[in-house]
Amino acid sequence: MLQIRVLGSAAGGGLPQWNCNCSICQRARAKDPMVRPRTQSSLVVRAGDGPWFLLNASPDLRQQLNETPALHPADMGRGSPIGGAVVTNADIDHIAGLLNLRESQPLRLYATARVQETFNANRIFNALNPEMVRRSPFALGQPTRLETADNAPSGLVVEAFTVPGKVALYLEDPTAGPNFGSVPEDTIALRVASETGDRHFYYIPGCATFPDPLAERLDGAPLVFFDGTLWTDDEMIAAGVGIKTGKRMGHMSISGQDGTLAAFQKLDVKRKIFIHLNNTNPVLVEDSPERKRVEEAGWEVAYDGMEICL
Repeated sequence: MLQIRVLGSAAGGGLPQWNCNCSICQRARAKDPMVRPRTQSSLVVRAGDGPWFLLNASPDLRQQLNETPALHPADMGRGSPIGGAVVTNADIDHIAGLLNLRESQPLRLYATARVQETFNANRIFNALNPEMVRRSPFALGQPTRLETADNAPSGLVVEAFTVPGKVALYLEDPTAGPNFGSVPEDTIALRVASETGDRHFYYIPGCATFPDPLAERLDGAPLVFFDGTLWTDDEMIAAGVGIKTGKRMGHMSISGQDGTLAAFQKLDVKRKIFIHLNNTNPVLVEDSPERKRVEEAGWEVAYDGMEICL
């Protein structure tokens, strides 16, 4: 059995975002029951009664851990049921939360070699005591058996594979061509499975386009968490809160001929859940026409505290 909990379901900035006064953020601050507040995107998963592993670590991680009793220390003194973390890219909203784990707790940190280089180049991540936190790079396209810092098995196996995207904003090189020096390892997705091989799901919080190989991989999946950042490509511009399109940020839109709803229409995916939702996205409003449309297409919208068992 795989146990999955959504710690955070929003994109960077959360909902409401601290400096945004768009209509959706206004409704969230006013505690409108149709607009649930959300923290920044992260999951936690475990196989059976094994250790939990974080899938990305958002800046809101401390709050998320405190609000999830299953992740609290079980004994007197210090300890944690969390065995480690797996990160999908070097975006701030996926790695900044690691700094919340700096209190000399044994952990295993998995990421691609490209992301590990980012950690190594920034000395602030040495706050994660190297004697306690083991950094383990993994290769793309190869199953990796997750282990704790003391090499104990977790019962989980992940396979990382590339999806279209771009390098983290703070690592962009304007002189390096049209995609700012991005390489395939800059945006990955995860296939997460039980070691017995009888349960699995996909976690894809960032994806810029939907090529045929990705469609073929996901067809027949029991569960997919997928990038739901924006409803339309120019959404932030239209709302007057930004100047970038979704494509510029490395995210495909939910709607439109090239959007996610259209891309998944012919796929056999048992359960489809949007995650990493920007605060301007109207699907966050539970009685909106856009929310109705995604639900009619068989999609769910992730929320903080959502629990799933496979």
